[in-house]
Amino acid sequence: MSHKRIALVTGANQGIGFQLSKELVAHGVTVLMGSRNLERGEAAAREIGDGAIAIQIDVTDPASIAAATARIRTEFGRLDLLVNNAAISNTRESGFTMADYIKTSGASIASLDEIRAVWETNVFGVLAVYQAMLPLLRLSSDARIVNVSSGAGSLTLNADPSFPYRSVFNPGYGASKAALNAVTLGMMIELEGSGIKVNLVSPGFTSTNLNNFEGTESLEDGSREVVRVALLGPDGPSGTFTMWENATIPW
Repeated sequence: MSHKRIALVTGANQGIGFQLSKELVAHGVTVLMGSRNLERGEAAAREIGDGAIAIQIDVTDPASIAAATARIRTEFGRLDLLVNNAAISNTRESGFTMADYIKTSGASIASLDEIRAVWETNVFGVLAVYQAMLPLLRLSSDARIVNVSSGAGSLTLNADPSFPYRSVFNPGYGASKAALNAVTLGMMIELEGSGIKVNLVSPGFTSTNLNNFEGTESLEDGSREVVRVALLGPDGPSGTFTMWENATIPW
């Protein structure tokens, strides 16, 4: 496998992460499909077939991250592509509708415990995985980090009264993605001149478990920009924040 690119995709057993893993494998990439639940990850990897390998990783659990890092170092010796995709929008049971979410997530009434849980995955989890995997990325001759964010985290867009999703912005998911964008900018600045590329991508309002499958984009369409950026070669850009197709999103 030394000639193949090695990728780690977090939250890969469903949604955008699964679709991305499937398409990366089709392009000859060996994909480590990160999943909190290893059995679900293994089922997803079996569905994709050769080139997909399940790996247990809970981005909120330092021991889990350390174990995944050690496994990658032992079995593969490096990492070429890190896709921080794992994210949650709330901590409710399945079936919690977007309308319910909007009613309960305003700044004056949102649960602080839920906000902390969302930020733990969407912000601190991304940073924890980045810190753990960076030494392995430094061993690659063509390393790239792709953080899956959202236009819903754009402060510029949400400050515009005409932005159609402005009413959804809240201290939980929306603000967590704004914070992720800021953390990613920190990564971009830190890695300038290192050869490691860092990109932010929004899949758009894709129909996934994240929004109770109420999104307007299909999984295939919503994944296109994530796939495109993840497959960029060594001459591809760094420091971008885009949605399909290569359309710049304002910070």
